[in-house]
Amino acid sequence: MKLLYVTFKNSKECEKICTKLLEKKLIACVNSFEINANFLWKGKIKKSKEVGALIKTTEDNLKKVVEIIKKLHSYEIPEIIDIPC
Repeated sequence: MKLLYVTFKNSKECEKICTKLLEKKLIACVNSFEINANFLWKGKIKKSKEVGALIKTTEDNLKKVVEIIKKLHSYEIPEIIDIPC
């Protein structure tokens, strides 16, 4: 089992990408939640609302899941963190 933490710009983007992953049977489940984000980007402090997601997948599917998220994600550098289980 692999657990990914991913942030999205909004719930619509999260749902679009995670639905695609579910349809392809690459993930088992996703739990999403609204968050307040404070971060440093290109030398400036930024604040925004985002959606965080915990995505459950397998070691075998991990590479393909990350590829699809990067392809469909709106961020220049999406946050995708592999949390050891």
